[in-house]
Amino acid sequence: MKFLGNVFLVGPMGVGKTTIGKVLAEQLDLQFFDSDREIETATGADIPWIFDVEGESGFRSRESRMIDQLSGKSNIVMATGGGAVLAEENRKHLSERGTVVYLQASIAQQVERTSRDKNRPLLQTDDPEKKIRELMEVREPLYKEIADIVIDTNRRNARSVSQEINKILQP
Repeated sequence: MKFLGNVFLVGPMGVGKTTIGKVLAEQLDLQFFDSDREIETATGADIPWIFDVEGESGFRSRESRMIDQLSGKSNIVMATGGGAVLAEENRKHLSERGTVVYLQASIAQQVERTSRDKNRPLLQTDDPEKKIRELMEVREPLYKEIADIVIDTNRRNARSVSQEINKILQP
C-alpha cells in the first residue's frame, strides 16, 4: 500500500466524500480540502452558477487547476467532485501524488442521498436516477482505474468508513 501522506477521495455524488473526508482528516491529523468548496471560494460563486455561466467545460477547467494545486500539497485529505476523474490530467495527479480511495454506493443510495440537494447541476433533471446511471457508466471505470482502495459506503456512517480506510492506510 502506497501511503504518500495524501489521501484523495473519489466517487460519485452522494457517497459521502466530504463528510468522510472531514472525519478521516481528523483521525489522521491531516488538513482537509474539498475541491468543489475550494473552487467556490476562489471564484466567489457557487458551482451551479459556474455551470450556468461557464458551462460544464468551464467548470472542469477550473476543477483541473484546483486539483493540480491541491494535490501538490503535502499531508492532506481531499474530497474531489464526482466528475474530477473525467480529465486524464486529474487522474494522473491524483494517482501519482497520493493514495486514491474510491468510495462507492448503490444507485439507490446515491439517489436517496442527493434527492434534496439543489447544488448538483447535473441532477437538475426530471429523472435523476437515469442521469446517475448514465454518469456511472462513464465514470465508474475511471474511478476503478486510479483507486488504490475501494470502500462501500452503503448504509454506513462516516466514522466507520473512515476507520476502515485508516486501518488500511496504517497496517
